[in-house]
Amino acid sequence: MNNFTFQNPVKVLFGKGQIAQIREQLPANSKILLTYGGGSIFKNGVYQQVKEATNGFNILEFGGIEANPKFETLMKAVAICKDEQIDYLLAVGGGSVLDGTKFIAAAVCFEGADPWDILAKQAEVKAALPIGAVLTLPATGSEMNGNSVVSRIETQEKLAFGSPMVMPQFSVLDPEVIFSLPDRQVANGVVDAFVHVMEQYLTYPVNAPLQDRMAEGILHTLIEEGPKVLANRNDYDAAANFMWSATMALNGLIAVGVPQDWATHLIGHELTAYHGIDHARTLAIVLPGMMDLKRENKEAKLLQYGERIWGINQGTTNERIDAAIAKTVEFFESVGIKTKLPDYDVPSETIGKIAERFEQRGYKVGEHGDIGPKEVSEILESRL
Repeated sequence: MNNFTFQNPVKVLFGKGQIAQIREQLPANSKILLTYGGGSIFKNGVYQQVKEATNGFNILEFGGIEANPKFETLMKAVAICKDEQIDYLLAVGGGSVLDGTKFIAAAVCFEGADPWDILAKQAEVKAALPIGAVLTLPATGSEMNGNSVVSRIETQEKLAFGSPMVMPQFSVLDPEVIFSLPDRQVANGVVDAFVHVMEQYLTYPVNAPLQDRMAEGILHTLIEEGPKVLANRNDYDAAANFMWSATMALNGLIAVGVPQDWATHLIGHELTAYHGIDHARTLAIVLPGMMDLKRENKEAKLLQYGERIWGINQGTTNERIDAAIAKTVEFFESVGIKTKLPDYDVPSETIGKIAERFEQRGYKVGEHGDIGPKEVSEILESRL
């Protein structure tokens, strides 16, 4: 196991009726900006619950944060925060709203000339407005980490930053919010969380059996509970297990002491930037190609994954790896997520554009730093 330092300060309030507890978490006399997305919180009753819980607080609202939060939109919120002297942010939504709110929190306090540098140049986040969160869509783990991904319309870019400064002070996770989610969002959440785990697990062994078993436990839970949620949205227990799995998938715990490979995410971000494909669906496209291309580097963990998750223990090494990849694709497609580029009308020309971006940025990613433009092209070409 590798050396590590781990600290996660996020307070989690999990379960039915926990939205009512946010009034106990918010600082008195604060001026709060309530952020949300396209309006689903008005239909599912979450907005009303939040308003009741925050009655008496000084609150302004900012809605319209997109499914892939746009820099241009978020900068409008930054201006409001500065003009109105906002000193606390309350994000109510899924990962995109939380990601967008984290950028707002950092950008308001950013002393440089252009807040886009936080993403494009990885400028240090030295301060940020405090954040509270009410999660309405399990998927990204953003409710319990310091990560954020933001898109920019002008340049067709989708970039990430991370900082402990933007970790929420508290997050409310009420599984009942899942009851009103459409199939598409549930399926996206299941696959997003699944791939998050894979990118912290599917590398090479470092004798960290506890992290491996925790990762495998999350994968098994998603495989078992995801279809239950899709079949019966009012199954509270399945919803609760799904929600906590998505949080555990990216709160840092299974990442400690082990190598990680976030190449699938970085390639997927480019597919969203160019074609607007849902984030989870880009991951479902890329991961099978990644598993195939890097089968030699990842051989030990691929065989372990195949045996422990799918019960594959017969055949040659390549046959077992092929079967593990096929089972992964089968699972994604069983929840309604297609896994090939033509399924999303992505032309082959996009592959060259993405490879060129990796070249321009000097990206060499993966757990061994050996995935560059050439390998990106090979991965994507295998998904045509």
